[in-house]
Amino acid sequence: MTKALGVPVIPPEPVRRSAMAAARERLAGFPVLTITGPRQSGKTILSRMLLPEFPYFSLEDPDTRAFAAEDPRGFLRQAAEGAILDEVQRAPAIFSYLQGVVDAGHRMGRFILTGSSQFELLESITQSLAGRSSMLTLLPFTLAELQSAGRAPATVDELLYSGFFPPIHDRPVEPAVWIQDYIGTYLERDVRQILNIQDLATFQRFVQLCAGRIGQLLNVSSLAADAGITRVTANSWLSVLQASHLVFLVHPWFSNLSKRLIKTPKLYFCDPALGAWLLGVRKPDHVTAHPQRGALFENWAMTELLKAQTNRGLKPSLHFLRDKQGHEIDALIETGPTTIQAVEVKSGETIASDFFGGLDYWRSKLPGRELTPWLIHGGTSRQDRRQATVLPWNDLSPLTAALAP
Repeated sequence: MTKALGVPVIPPEPVRRSAMAAARERLAGFPVLTITGPRQSGKTILSRMLLPEFPYFSLEDPDTRAFAAEDPRGFLRQAAEGAILDEVQRAPAIFSYLQGVVDAGHRMGRFILTGSSQFELLESITQSLAGRSSMLTLLPFTLAELQSAGRAPATVDELLYSGFFPPIHDRPVEPAVWIQDYIGTYLERDVRQILNIQDLATFQRFVQLCAGRIGQLLNVSSLAADAGITRVTANSWLSVLQASHLVFLVHPWFSNLSKRLIKTPKLYFCDPALGAWLLGVRKPDHVTAHPQRGALFENWAMTELLKAQTNRGLKPSLHFLRDKQGHEIDALIETGPTTIQAVEVKSGETIASDFFGGLDYWRSKLPGRELTPWLIHGGTSRQDRRQATVLPWNDLSPLTAALAP
């Protein structure tokens, strides 16, 4: 039991994560499961729910980290039967020794490694644990996970303000205060470690400028100019933001796979509350009339689609469709060789005919592809229309089920 302001607070039951099934499958088929994702997304809790009897070691602890770095054989000897190693990228020296331990045992589900920096983790795993470790990305809660636990936001504005990081829904803390500290800690700690940035104010301005571009085509040259940095620096910083799971990019869809990687992507944050805070939202009613409300709502919908894939252990296949005339569909997800789920996102509560413009335009313009159209809107109506299946913001289950392989 913990105490807040002298008042006992009983921690709530852990929210059951949708990624649990995929994690158990990986543990059955690999000696090592590596769970990556943003800080405070629930990686440690999920790991301990998966292997509750295994010893747990946090490499964030200075003494534990020093032990692992100075005597990796001795450190791993105490974990010979298996263990959970949290933020393992903090002690990269143990990876080579871990390979020997794993190869000697020939047992599945022996270790869970977690980490919040893909750069450092992927390099170490590629060098030492290739073929031995399966990767799983864990993002913050989904709306459905919070609904099943009875902790979901009641309105769209509350949803966009509070976001989905577990501590916000597990503690008596104001979301804006928690997000402020989260961003401050991230900038001071993780970014400086990776990039050795001296001018932190410039980087913070860069992140805020990213928030102002949510859901827009990402012009890196313009972003760099507004931040007062070079394009090379902007690309480097964007790479770190992606590797730390603060932002993600959605690339345009083309039947030619190589074009998807070179054409201009869109930028989103891994949690809508991060973007909202950076845009000046400090309470739910700030969202209501905010000029970026539609972009934040689209950001949230895109994270739900992303999580529907990552929670199943799938590599995300999230794209958008747009031509030079501006005819657009917000999200395309391939669910088969010729089948595509086409999703339009509108924050309005009242369904208007022009909501379906992009879906109607593209319906017959992709030869050899079958589009299944969906519309997510900010109201509570579920409708099966000729143009699309219309889903309310608080029930995306038909769509997420359709994304299953």
